[in-house]
Amino acid sequence: MLSVQPDTKPKGCAGCNRKIKDRYLLKALDKYWHEDCLKCACCDCRLGEVGSTLYTKANLILCRRDYLRLFGVTGNCAACSKLIPAFEMVMRAKDNVYHLDCFACQLCNQRFCVGDKFFLKNNMILCQTDYEEGLMKEGYAPQKALPTTACCVCYVPQLMKNQDSLDSAGAMTRAKS
Repeated sequence: MLSVQPDTKPKGCAGCNRKIKDRYLLKALDKYWHEDCLKCACCDCRLGEVGSTLYTKANLILCRRDYLRLFGVTGNCAACSKLIPAFEMVMRAKDNVYHLDCFACQLCNQRFCVGDKFFLKNNMILCQTDYEEGLMKEGYAPQKALPTTACCVCYVPQLMKNQDSLDSAGAMTRAKS
């Protein structure tokens, strides 16, 4: 978020302790920072450039990716059973979590687009066609279809719920100095 700081005397930077005379400054954790001084303790990325959220734990200031890498919860894909890193984008169907590449019909490998219906039968993701064929051949009990919540082309999925373990998340604002 951008906000304009009123004309006051220059603020001191929490990172380098020098006065901030730059055109812009960041405010995070109730302190003021040069844009170059507010960095992730792990990857050294400038936090003002990667978004408006930062994370703190164990006296470290971290970007989202490094916070989840260090402190996030990992899980296993319901389709392939391989590990899903805490920072990876995933798809969810009820209580199951999937890699993006694994979220497809497990019989015909059809990918789902937003609005496509899919079915979860015995923890298998099925497209409508394969589900209906199974109804006819194997006598599945009919169930309600689930709507797809991410695009198969641009992969805009839901994030894995590792945010439950976040200790502290903060927002930063950019202001004119």
